[in-house]
Amino acid sequence: MSAGSGEARREGILEALRAASEPLSGSALAEKCGVSRQVVVQDVALLRERGERIVSTNRGYVLLAPSPSRPTRLFKCRHTAAQTADELTCVVDLGGRVEDVFVNHRVYGKVSSELGISSRRDVERFTAELASGVSAPLLEVTSGYHFHHVSAESEAVLDDVERALAARGYLAELTDYEAATFA
Repeated sequence: MSAGSGEARREGILEALRAASEPLSGSALAEKCGVSRQVVVQDVALLRERGERIVSTNRGYVLLAPSPSRPTRLFKCRHTAAQTADELTCVVDLGGRVEDVFVNHRVYGKVSSELGISSRRDVERFTAELASGVSAPLLEVTSGYHFHHVSAESEAVLDDVERALAARGYLAELTDYEAATFA
């Protein structure tokens, strides 16, 4: 694999990840591509933006298998950090899976994290990590506003989730720009 064009390099990274039987470090991918590790980090970010399911682990990058087709909906929410557990529990108790969280920061742009929260146990783990004080929730940099992609077995479950989040006062209205850009 050569440094070549960016798109060809990113396709090479995907092929390497598909063929790998274990996680590939950024350094190993950089060496294969003939670029710096930072270029690989940027390429992975671009691949994720276009929907590739690349996960960073402590041992390297892993390409997840495509998820079975499940209805997914974008929710724009606003609440305090203290209400995070209630928001997430509301979603999972109704059968939803919180796929990610992201904010649209006016300076930094889209800042996101994969979550994969689908049970109360996942909610407890996530909120315990936040409570450890190592990091703050993303919503704190945008006055409580944040987004979630939520998937479920059916559109009816997503409708239930939407009604429940609205009833708690957590839903914020999506702008046309947000709906077109992030959905």
